[in-house]
Amino acid sequence: MGRVQTQFSVLIAVLMLTGLSGCISDEMISGGGEKRGIPGGLALACLDSSKYTEIVIEVDYEEGYQPKSSSTDLLKQRLEQVCDKPDGVTITFTETVFGNQGSWTSDDVRYHAWENKENQPQTSSTLHWQVLFPSGTYSDDSVLGVAVDASTVAIFGDSVEEAKGPFFGRPSAEEVENSVLVHEVGHLLGLVNIVYQSLVEHEDPDHPNHSDNDESVMYWAIDSTSIGNIISGDLPNEFDQDDLKDLTDMKNGNVEVYDQLWTP
Repeated sequence: MGRVQTQFSVLIAVLMLTGLSGCISDEMISGGGEKRGIPGGLALACLDSSKYTEIVIEVDYEEGYQPKSSSTDLLKQRLEQVCDKPDGVTITFTETVFGNQGSWTSDDVRYHAWENKENQPQTSSTLHWQVLFPSGTYSDDSVLGVAVDASTVAIFGDSVEEAKGPFFGRPSAEEVENSVLVHEVGHLLGLVNIVYQSLVEHEDPDHPNHSDNDESVMYWAIDSTSIGNIISGDLPNEFDQDDLKDLTDMKNGNVEVYDQLWTP
C-alpha cells in the first residue's frame, strides 16, 4: 500500500439512498417492460461471445463535458483485454442536453440514461453499454461516478476536476477521469464480488465491492474526491491479477455468477 498517505484523512461516502451502496446500485431495476438489472448483470454477456459478438459503449455528454480521448481509448483497451468480442469494441459519442436541475441521484441517472439510449442493451448480437458525462455533481458530491444498473454508469466531471491533487506530483483531472471511467465500467463487469464470490480474498472489508489493493483500478479510493490526497504518482488504471482471475473464473464457470440478464 505504498501509495496510501496516512497523514491525510479519508472520506469515502456511503450512499444511503434506496438501492445504493457506495457507488453501486444493488437493486434489480425494471422499466419499460424489461429488467434493467444490477451492475454486473450483463457481465457474462460481455465475457462470452456465443450470443453477443460486439460491444458498443454509448457516451452521452453535455456540452463542455466530453471525456478526454485518453479516457475512452483506455476504456476500449481494457474491455478488449477482458471481453470476448470478435466483432470488436466501439465507442460512440453524442452531445446531449439532459435538462437535470441541481444534483443527480441514482434515479436521475437511470431516468436520463434510458430517455437517451440509442439502443436497448441487448440488441441482436450487440451488447450496448452507456456512460453519461453530465454537468453538475452527484447528490453526495464526494462521489466521482456511479454504476446504476446492468448497462449504465455516470461520471461527474465537475467532481473529477475537484479531485485532482492540489500539490506537485498529485494526479491531474485527466488522470483521475481515466481511472474513474475504467473503475465504474469495472463494476458493470461485476467487480468486485457484486454478482459472484471470488476464490481469492481481495475485497476490502470496509468498502464492499472494491479491491483492497492500491495497484488495482478497482481500489476503493478511486471513486472518491479524496483520491488526489490519498494517492500520489500514477493512479492505477488497470485490473490487477486478482480482478483478471475473477473475470476468467466467471467466464469459465469456476464461480457461480448470479443476477444475470443473460447466460450462455
